[in-house]
Amino acid sequence: MKPTTKEKIPELQLVRAMAILAVLMVHATSYATVQLTHSSLYVVYNALNVLMKYGTPVFIALSSMVLFYNYKDRPMGRQLLSRFYKQRLLYILVPYVMFSLFYFILSLMAGSNEPWSITTLAESFALKLVTGKAYTHLYYIFIMMQFYLAFPCVLWLFQHYRQFPQWSIVIGLLVQWAFIISNKFLFQVQNKGSWALSYVACYMMGAALGYYYPQLRTWFLMRKGERSFVSVLTWIAIWALWLISAIIHVYMWYENRMYGTSYNSLVFELMYNMYSLSSTLVLLQISFLMYRRQHSIVIRKLERLGTLSFGVYLIHPFFLLLYRQFSPHIGSPQLIHVWYAGGFFCALLCSWLVVSFIARFLPCAWILFGQLPGTGKRNFKQEERMSSPETLLFKG
Repeated sequence: MKPTTKEKIPELQLVRAMAILAVLMVHATSYATVQLTHSSLYVVYNALNVLMKYGTPVFIALSSMVLFYNYKDRPMGRQLLSRFYKQRLLYILVPYVMFSLFYFILSLMAGSNEPWSITTLAESFALKLVTGKAYTHLYYIFIMMQFYLAFPCVLWLFQHYRQFPQWSIVIGLLVQWAFIISNKFLFQVQNKGSWALSYVACYMMGAALGYYYPQLRTWFLMRKGERSFVSVLTWIAIWALWLISAIIHVYMWYENRMYGTSYNSLVFELMYNMYSLSSTLVLLQISFLMYRRQHSIVIRKLERLGTLSFGVYLIHPFFLLLYRQFSPHIGSPQLIHVWYAGGFFCALLCSWLVVSFIARFLPCAWILFGQLPGTGKRNFKQEERMSSPETLLFKG
């Protein structure tokens, strides 16, 4: 079956850029949420740290959206399935292994308590590799690998049961909350956030968005003369849900961090789930509205950041770690805020420059950062890409 050429969706690059900026902000403010509880600006640090936690769910939804957009009309035969997993093996698993090893060695050099024998180190690394624990941010790739394994089955359900796509978001919510409630009352899974079942709703939302994208494009664009009363009302409800869940989520974390106020974990889960799902839709609409000004230098820079997002995601903790190693003794309460802001910009700019340089000048850059614009390995099939030949992970 000859693959059909899909319409490009360049707006997704802007969403990726906003998602990677959110990830960097969460990591850059993590220390401040612990160390600056006495500061008058703590409310700002807490808000930034909590509000930017949409990064991981949005990346999961985008990856799922692209997968189902590209593959919904194509039977998943043996040849296609083989090519699908080959691409993921080369451009996701290989960089994952490389950076897992890099951070594992870095942790040892930084004074880890790991025993220094080849056998025990190999066993420790292997365990962390297969569980996504070589470093704190690598759990995301571990989650996506689980979703990639499930993708052929879910696609088959989408293609063979007409009602399944229509109910996919509800099904995702039911499965996710069955896991959450079971984990609270029936069994305890270690590192629950590293398992795909914790993000099934985001994944299924992305699947529905990709499957119905041709019909939803007008809804996202909201052009004058094309928007109906129902669509406007729907967006008002989505934005209201996003705002309410954001405020409640920020408030709960503030009370918990400042005063030790205890809330039922299911309430935390509910607020985060509502905020994550609504953030995905809100960011998509923002990106479609922003892209109308595609000739703006800000839009072009965000597009570039979006294409490099996977590489920036992988390497930014290294630069943030280096930055924190040279923490000066700051007596002025004003300068400490400058130092924390510097961590964010250091991680962003250093990661951006390094990934851009490697993408442009090293033909084997895919080994470290997957498929990047400017690298030598450009033999992608049309069905494997959406807007440009960048890394598959953050685009599906």
